[in-house]
Amino acid sequence: MKTILVLALTISVLGCGGYGSGSGSGMGGGATAQITGLMPNMSSPGQAFQLTVAGSNFTSGSVIYWGSTPKNTTFMTSGQLVAPQITAADTACANPPCTVAVYVRTSGGRYGSGVNSNSMNFTIQ
Repeated sequence: MKTILVLALTISVLGCGGYGSGSGSGMGGGATAQITGLMPNMSSPGQAFQLTVAGSNFTSGSVIYWGSTPKNTTFMTSGQLVAPQITAADTACANPPCTVAVYVRTSGGRYGSGVNSNSMNFTIQ
């Protein structure tokens, strides 16, 4: 019984090594990517354009997601990513206004497959 109690105390003090709810980012000790703005932040239905995502903690492993679709992404700086081609099909909207959630997924770190940033809505009207 003493051994089990010591083991339980050790686990609670040191942590179990699982996915806790702490504020870690999953990027090897760095902070999680955050989006602070989209440029443009709205378009007309069927309009193609280049999307610039502003924020922080982006890496060369960061990818912009348009809804659930990963877009070809160019890493500019830790504060800027560009998706050179949001297509007319991406902005199709039968009954405007429509919204599309945009987020950034950064791969690597302790989670391997990556972590997601906050999301921002893009409006099609």
